[in-house]
Amino acid sequence: MDQSAGIPQRRLLRAQLVFFALFMGAAVIMHWPWLNMPPHWDEMGWFLPSALDLYRGGHWIPVSTPPSSHPPGVAAYLAGVWTITGYSIPATRAAMVVLGGAFLFVTFLLAVRLCRTTHGAPALIAAVFLMASPLFHTQSMMAQLDLPAALLTTLALLLFLNDRYAVAAVACCALVMVKETGIAVPAVFGLWLAKEQRYRDAAWFALPALVLGVWLVALYKSTGHWFGSASFAEYNLSYPLHPFRLAAALMRRVYALCVADFHWLGTLAIIAGFHKRLFHERSWKVATSVVAIHVVLVSVLGGAQLERYLLPVLPIFYIAAALGFSALGRRLRALGPAAMTCGLLAGWWIAPPYPYPYENNLGVATFVDLHRTAASFLERNHHGARVATAWPLSDALRHPEFAYVRRPLQVRPVDDFRLSSLAALRPAEFDLLVVYSREWQPRLNWMRVGWIERPWQRYFDYHRPMTVAECEQRFGLGSLVRWESGGQWIEILTR
Repeated sequence: MDQSAGIPQRRLLRAQLVFFALFMGAAVIMHWPWLNMPPHWDEMGWFLPSALDLYRGGHWIPVSTPPSSHPPGVAAYLAGVWTITGYSIPATRAAMVVLGGAFLFVTFLLAVRLCRTTHGAPALIAAVFLMASPLFHTQSMMAQLDLPAALLTTLALLLFLNDRYAVAAVACCALVMVKETGIAVPAVFGLWLAKEQRYRDAAWFALPALVLGVWLVALYKSTGHWFGSASFAEYNLSYPLHPFRLAAALMRRVYALCVADFHWLGTLAIIAGFHKRLFHERSWKVATSVVAIHVVLVSVLGGAQLERYLLPVLPIFYIAAALGFSALGRRLRALGPAAMTCGLLAGWWIAPPYPYPYENNLGVATFVDLHRTAASFLERNHHGARVATAWPLSDALRHPEFAYVRRPLQVRPVDDFRLSSLAALRPAEFDLLVVYSREWQPRLNWMRVGWIERPWQRYFDYHRPMTVAECEQRFGLGSLVRWESGGQWIEILTR
């Protein structure tokens, strides 16, 4: 039965406000230790520069970083926050944490809607799963597109399932102005309604396509490219379509969604739920369609294959897992969610035995702390020296607005630490060379298995970085200072 039936509106609203406050408070408390954490990787490379261009110069299309097809929704949100608070890293982190708290709350409401015929507390369990997810934990404080896109995807689905089609279409318009791949969501909604011959309702979901089209036309008129630049289009549209890369992307998506971080327990629970016909209602079919289309779209588009692209469909997976657990026996109904929650929490700190983006868990905090320590050392002791290093540290040392240094240092940037990149360095160009672990390299590394490494070298241009010893030998350098933490390291080399 529908658990919300018969509850007075005032009482229901009061309960929702209580849960909103609880989820928002939980998000703030969980992220409090990292509100002053300087930006990491793509935050420095694109998202913060584009928001600063809008905040400082009113540029909707970025000028300090290469333009892309990414719409300006998040930049506008951050610029609006900074207009009130002034630009700072804590204000930026806090702005994203607020969206994270709202995401938890809307996920809870969606879980109530999808689990409304079920007794117990699967809705609360689903919200706890999301709260414990290492990907949610890191992304809900980072100035990137995927957390806002996940919030708006979840909200649009909730509104659609509640038959509020016009408002759902407005949420989809906001979604496509945050991330262009969000167009898959209104497409699914429109197709469902058209299939049901509800053409007038389906027409609402053409509106997001028009909004996105206006943005792309404006981008084309400004840059001469529909996707901002030819290189961006090639990397994100053509490059992923090689059969091997496409197959690898799909497998990586399925693994991240159904296996990694103890998700395999949730997958088993979902399979059990299918056997008990828990997912036969229209609402679940619509939600499953959103998951399927999104997973395919982010596998076909985007050369980076990052796990954060799956954030918009994590709530549906966690809700399905919670509902599946609720159909098991009494002991498994309690032990299953507890074990999965513990596994998710362990993923905050425990890294997998293969390279992964540090932004997937608290490895990002370790990475940033090491770089902040090295930047402070360089600024304090070698401010006039010419420093050669790879991005993103090269940008961190040159741009004080990223909060690693107070004054810009002289930097000779290199693309990465492969031999082909470092070979372009001439000894006269630098005084210090800073090398560091740009990717996770555990001792037991699956990527070092020959039959796995060889196709990655061929199809993804994967090459091992030079070791510190090789850098010392090639350039006649010696170690000045080295820091290590959590399996990561950074070292400054000098003559």
